[in-house]
Amino acid sequence: MDTLTRASATTLARLIREREVSAVEVVQAHLHRIAQVNPHLNAIVQLAAEAALTTADAADAELKRGVVGPLHGVPFTVKDWIDVAGLPCTGGDPRFRTRIPAEEAPVVIRMRRAGAIVLGKTNVMVENPIYGRTNNPYDLAYSPCGSSSGEAALIAAGGSPLGLGSDSGGSIRQPAHACGIAGLKPTTGRVPVTGHFPFISALNDPRTTIGPLARHVEDLALALPVLSGVDWRDASVIPVPLADWRGVDVGSLRVAYYTHHAEAEPTPETAVTCRRAVQTLADCGARVAEVLPPRIEEAYTITRHYWQRPESLSVETWAPDGAVQLSSEAVERHLFEWDRFRRALIGFIADYDVILTPVAELPARPHGADEGRIPYTLPYSLTGWPCVVVRGGTSPEGMPIGVQVVGRPWHDHVALAVAGTLEQALGGWQPPQLPDDDPGQPSPGRRI
Repeated sequence: MDTLTRASATTLARLIREREVSAVEVVQAHLHRIAQVNPHLNAIVQLAAEAALTTADAADAELKRGVVGPLHGVPFTVKDWIDVAGLPCTGGDPRFRTRIPAEEAPVVIRMRRAGAIVLGKTNVMVENPIYGRTNNPYDLAYSPCGSSSGEAALIAAGGSPLGLGSDSGGSIRQPAHACGIAGLKPTTGRVPVTGHFPFISALNDPRTTIGPLARHVEDLALALPVLSGVDWRDASVIPVPLADWRGVDVGSLRVAYYTHHAEAEPTPETAVTCRRAVQTLADCGARVAEVLPPRIEEAYTITRHYWQRPESLSVETWAPDGAVQLSSEAVERHLFEWDRFRRALIGFIADYDVILTPVAELPARPHGADEGRIPYTLPYSLTGWPCVVVRGGTSPEGMPIGVQVVGRPWHDHVALAVAGTLEQALGGWQPPQLPDDDPGQPSPGRRI
């Protein structure tokens, strides 16, 4: 069971396809692991065990008939901000405690059609009034950070090989960094946000995307084409072809990187981790330059002004979620400044293929402590560019440290290729040690 719950989704799909293991065995292994770890983590909040086993049994029967998809028999979990039919989707908000969607998000439908099996829903935010607090598997006294916290914590602990999260300013990337896994924020407009809860108006909020989290970069690359494409409901989605990440020559790339700027002061270990990643790419032949993009320090102010604009709670009716805080002129100015920022950065990345940065100023911190700022993720939510996070190091406290790889728009495959190279060189995900685990198994940073 340990072998199955530490394997990549790509490996599990191959083992099932080649009939070396059944989908039922894979699902059973992950349900067993969830029973082991979730009392410590509180990461999965709605478990669909019976349905998952029934679906796995059907998947094994379909395989005998030659029916197989790219994720056939592979279990996955879903953030409690993305609708799964028949399972509560509350967003952690007591007002929606009894909300059970009849329809599910296109991304979930697409995963199912690819053969994947829903295990359940995961907790949102570090703590919420419905489901309580989620803990970091590398130290239960520490935060998993961000709103995709349950996904990242469960995947890191082996309870799920693959998950769906969402990211507005860093909510896939920061939990991936804090929990030592890989996460992808796709190019805005590649994956539909239909079925996200709360509702996302893609025209009003081009920052928010749905994307995958996993322990391994290859699994992000496996899931992305499954999730991508027009759904004829989210009008922002563009059917841009996705190139093969395995065909990227990393040694030929031009890489910009930075660690410090006016809004960012990372820990020494965070800066060293980023520089080690840069050196890895330089050793491959990539041309690297330490250079700061223009106007990068404006990202937080632009984001803060965005937060002051109300959003609609309803898909069809204007139902603002708060009072208007900006005048009409201030909104127009905000849009102008946002566009000016985007123009400055698109001009910058014309000279580079990727940008390498830390993910956050700090690694995961104890519950209740200041988690620091995320001035590295906010800019690339505003631009809508693809970003991949992969573990690159470890803090003195034993907590993971991630690196962010930012790609050009629609060049998700390049960001994935660079992240894959860093994962191979720097080690990527490392299994945490939880209280019920075999103490004989190696576990960097065990601090229970």
